[in-house]
Amino acid sequence: MSHPPLDLDVRPILRAGGEPFSAIMEAVDSLAPGQGLRLLASFKPVPLFQVLGSRGFEPSAREIGNGDWEVLFCPTNAGAEIPSKTDQPNITDEWPLPSVEIDCRDLFPPEPMVKVLEATEALATGETVAALLPREPRLLFPELQNRGHMWKGEQQKDGSYRIIVRVGAK
Repeated sequence: MSHPPLDLDVRPILRAGGEPFSAIMEAVDSLAPGQGLRLLASFKPVPLFQVLGSRGFEPSAREIGNGDWEVLFCPTNAGAEIPSKTDQPNITDEWPLPSVEIDCRDLFPPEPMVKVLEATEALATGETVAALLPREPRLLFPELQNRGHMWKGEQQKDGSYRIIVRVGAK
């Protein structure tokens, strides 16, 4: 059975000066298998194309007037499964102290993910990078896994998330 796309209008959130990323991700998480998302925004949300692309969605965008955009995110497959922090092998060996430490708590998605991935590219196999993020990086986990990296992390008392990434073989 085919489901019509879920409609989400984030223009009111944007007009109020808010950040709609969490509302978008909640909507995506609520989609039925095979269901798409119809997003209305006051700008073309290009960074979201890659984020949802990694989740198995293909964007189709069109300007609808007054600077507003309609983007239909259609599923391209059954949906990429998002691994959690527990989906990786047990980490039993000692990790070196981080070679790099970055603070991404004040950045808006997808910048924290981009910064962490850029940092891993500059390191040698076995080196580590530590990052403070505004929240648990659920979309970062599959990217790290695809690149052969390992990670460990935990929620901090202030609500942020600290992750340490160990660079795998390139």
